[in-house]
Amino acid sequence: MGIKKESVEKILAAVGGKSNVYAVTHCVTRLRFALKDETKVDKEKLEEIDLVKGSFSANGQFQIVIGQGTVDKVYEQLIRISGLDEATKEDVTNESSKKLNPLQKAVKTLSDIFIPILPAIVTAGLLLGLNNLLTGQGIFYDNKAFIDVHKEWKDLADIVNLIANTSFTFLPVLIGWSAVKRFGGNPLLGIVLGLMLVHPELMNGNNYGSAVKNGTVPHWNLFGLHVEKVGYQGQVLPVLVSAYVLARIEIFLKKRIPDSIQLLVVAPIALLVTGFLAFIVIGPVTFGIGNFITNVVVGIFNHIPIIGGLIYGGCYALLVITGMHQTFLAVDFQLIASVGGTYLWPILVMSNVAQGAAALAMMFVMKKDKKLKSLSLTSAVSAFLGVTEPAMFGVNIRFKYPFVSAMIGAAIAGAVLAVNHVRAASISVGGLPGFLTIFPQKWSVFFIGMALSIVIPFTLTFVFSKFKKGASKDEIFQSKMANNQ
Repeated sequence: MGIKKESVEKILAAVGGKSNVYAVTHCVTRLRFALKDETKVDKEKLEEIDLVKGSFSANGQFQIVIGQGTVDKVYEQLIRISGLDEATKEDVTNESSKKLNPLQKAVKTLSDIFIPILPAIVTAGLLLGLNNLLTGQGIFYDNKAFIDVHKEWKDLADIVNLIANTSFTFLPVLIGWSAVKRFGGNPLLGIVLGLMLVHPELMNGNNYGSAVKNGTVPHWNLFGLHVEKVGYQGQVLPVLVSAYVLARIEIFLKKRIPDSIQLLVVAPIALLVTGFLAFIVIGPVTFGIGNFITNVVVGIFNHIPIIGGLIYGGCYALLVITGMHQTFLAVDFQLIASVGGTYLWPILVMSNVAQGAAALAMMFVMKKDKKLKSLSLTSAVSAFLGVTEPAMFGVNIRFKYPFVSAMIGAAIAGAVLAVNHVRAASISVGGLPGFLTIFPQKWSVFFIGMALSIVIPFTLTFVFSKFKKGASKDEIFQSKMANNQ
């Protein structure tokens, strides 16, 4: 699809022109601007541009939803027209971070660390789903797995499982690379740090609980100081904190050691000091904190699951708006490593699907508006496949009641899943294909939840549109304005 130069010029003008832009980059669906003054943004003009499906401000960035497959072309055109230099996500992050409070900075940091490793995690989740199909009992045959009947497939399933589990087995390596890079250090040292924490010479952290009960936890004896010789497979906090320490030590040393001997001194000292700190202090402390977080989440979903499901399902879309949803990735990973599955990710799927259902309903509510009808359909499909920004910011938040309808539907579906203890073995595509990572024994409940997350928002959007007095004219006016190019 050709991108109209005039449309891109209008986007630049609507954000205050070139002089108002520090830096601009893009992600899968959005243009991300670091602006000097967001009050100069003309949102009404943005709404009128055919390419724009929505806009919002989060984490110090002004973001314009364009859509997957189109945003990169718009970005290229924008760079050519404006004469701005191409910027990396780090450039935009550095500029936008100046506007953030400490909590927002912390959330943004976690987002910057986890988003780059998501492709590996999502791929692993899909492959684990394939493994579930082959090894799950009762899917194709009563009380038997596919590989029990077709034994020639057993080794294939074993290889698939090995490939899928790699990302989770070596999760500290992925996090170490991304975190050290984010904190300004050498990402290769982050990889070494992650490998260090899951070294085969260490006792596998997954066996720590039983080893404690049996009194068989191995130790190092450092001049009378006993240090547990335990790995941190699947753990998040130990490698996050260790990565920060490693990067700070590396930066400190580079500023004080001559360039001629940095190669011989900086990395060895940084890794040695961080390694000792990781095994003696950081690892044990953060391991305890991670277990505490796990116990709290598991306790809620075991004792008052309906409350946990309602709150997380209903509020997840709000977390997406603020960007705080990225912090829960760490909790998902912690739950997967500690108890073998996460309660949170299946509810995330309900929220995404609910947003898609509400957007789809708007295609019929505003059926006389061709642009909105098309936007509602394409954004709904995107949400059903796990990318909710076009639906949320292009349709649902714009008209408000679809967004509320989606939150209600997600809350009810989340409660149903939580009460029935539905868990995912990993995270994957947060949409309709998400059932693949759910433990097969809970597929029926998961599909019931998914049906609720579609039917309830779809129905409520229609109901609210009928009883929303005085709103329809405003909405029709906004839609007509969007068509008056």
